[in-house]
Amino acid sequence: MVLSDHYLTFVKDQVELLAKTFAHTDVYVRYHPATEISRVFPAPRLKAFRKDSLIDRTNLPENVSIYTVPQFYLPFTHQFRRVGKPYYTKIKDRITENKAEYDLVHAHFTWPNGFVGAKLKEEYGLPFIITAHGYDVYDLPFRDARWRDLITDIFDSADAIITVSHRNHECIKKLNINTPVHVLPNGFRSDLFYAQDPATCRDYLNLPRDKKILLTVANLEPVKGQKYLIEAIGEIVQERGDILCIIVGRGGLENTLRQQVHSLGLADYVLLAGGKPHIEVPLWMNAADLFVLPSLNEGNPTVMFEALGCGKPFVGTRVGGIPEIITSEDYGLLVKPASVQDLADMLLKALTKEWDSERIVAYARQYSWGNVVENISHIYGSLL
Repeated sequence: MVLSDHYLTFVKDQVELLAKTFAHTDVYVRYHPATEISRVFPAPRLKAFRKDSLIDRTNLPENVSIYTVPQFYLPFTHQFRRVGKPYYTKIKDRITENKAEYDLVHAHFTWPNGFVGAKLKEEYGLPFIITAHGYDVYDLPFRDARWRDLITDIFDSADAIITVSHRNHECIKKLNINTPVHVLPNGFRSDLFYAQDPATCRDYLNLPRDKKILLTVANLEPVKGQKYLIEAIGEIVQERGDILCIIVGRGGLENTLRQQVHSLGLADYVLLAGGKPHIEVPLWMNAADLFVLPSLNEGNPTVMFEALGCGKPFVGTRVGGIPEIITSEDYGLLVKPASVQDLADMLLKALTKEWDSERIVAYARQYSWGNVVENISHIYGSLL
């Protein structure tokens, strides 16, 4: 059984590789029913969290089933803190209804999926693994004493913890957890994200050949820092006018970012391309000269590995596990988060630097999902 907030990218990719080892894998994805109102009213923030937006069924293996679990709660902290028990009740009802028997539970994200995993272990004696990705490690347990106790109990209940960066591991250490922790970075699909001819990709996407293209791919949310990127583009165009910054993604900031582009007079230099299917993202990456991610916080972003897999240099912020991967200027450049000037300076440097695409691709190979999943399989095997 897999419990997750979505079935996209880094969850989907590893689950489908791991599913080859099992007779069957059931994935439970929770969603908020109120998001369905976005089918009637234009609400980009809600649409991004609608159940059909949270699940990618492309090439879904026959032995993987996906079940959606509705969870209604008001958008307040005290309400979110109460979703664990009703969520567990719904999962337990589904198990009874489906007469399902599981060998192992893997929860992605500590709350509330990890809570459910811990309860399933308690009631059914199932081995329980949790992958702590980002905010559920560096933010949630440090908000207040109640959150700390909840998250600590979940971690202590697990048979193994996987987390995606050493920075996350340091946060877990602060909680004095006894459960073994494995640091395994996210990965990328090397069969999908590989170097392709940039000119061909640009022609296919109807993008100009005579521009230096900067690409970012992320949800349009404050933590991803797109507003700082747009401001930085405003600085860059004063130095050179041959650039085009493409922002791929959807979310609640779409209208705000469009207004920002308009107010800064950057309509010729910034393109908000909207959300794209995951299978199409490699075309956008290969069409670009470099990839940029101006996040204010991260766990270990999958898009970083995907960009490197396509041979693209990565310009990102010194947050989360990013500095653990971009360890040399042969692969990318790092900037201070929320610093427009630092971002602009480094992007200008990246645009003039000679990059060795083949070297970047060779470096990225170690982070293919095949290698990462092999390590997860070893953890599974030790518990089964």
